[in-house]
Amino acid sequence: MTSPRQTPINVPPPRTWDARLARRLVTPLVNTWVTPNHLTTLRLLIGLAGALCLAHGGFAWANAGALLIVLSNFVDHTDGELARIGGKSSRIGHFYDLACDALVTVMLFVGMGVGVGVSQIGGLKVAPGVLGAVAGVAIALIFFLRMRIEEMAGKAGTKQASVGGFETEDVLYLLPIVTLTNVVMPFVVVASIGAPLFAAWVVIDYWRVARRAARPAAVAKGTAETSQMWASE
Repeated sequence: MTSPRQTPINVPPPRTWDARLARRLVTPLVNTWVTPNHLTTLRLLIGLAGALCLAHGGFAWANAGALLIVLSNFVDHTDGELARIGGKSSRIGHFYDLACDALVTVMLFVGMGVGVGVSQIGGLKVAPGVLGAVAGVAIALIFFLRMRIEEMAGKAGTKQASVGGFETEDVLYLLPIVTLTNVVMPFVVVASIGAPLFAAWVVIDYWRVARRAARPAAVAKGTAETSQMWASE
């Protein structure tokens, strides 16, 4: 006996163009054995392959890695869209997706730094691999804090800016331009400065959200203590 075919859940269309394309591509997968976690794993493998290509160094390897990172960034939208229209969302899947996002992004910058150190000799006093690691660690901190903010304030608290159907993370689609124009080293240097600065801003944002979330809890505790005191009189 076969199970009845499931009709894709009617949810509002995505805000971004790549997510809309991803939804079209995954709609036929609603009634198959494919789960969002399968697509998340595919995104992870493609992203790690791209980071390894970037770490290899050289013009051809860097461009191959950039293309794989672009593909990985696009596939990252497919798991969420399948979860939404297929009713397959799960808390574990959500955190698995966030962990893969963080790992791919960290390895991306580490790979770029290592690749620059292998293929180019510059006047930097700090090894490019170290600069890439600095950017990667800062980005890992950003991902962790955004996850904590989401737990306290919901997804609206971590909603990315969107302009013309593009989000902040879509800047990764421009990575092939960086490798084609052979400006990977300046990109790594800028990332090693910009990522920690953005991480500092996220720390401040996290502190604000944490204080805002603590106020209702403090008020509720005070009310409970007052009620208990009145009851004992």
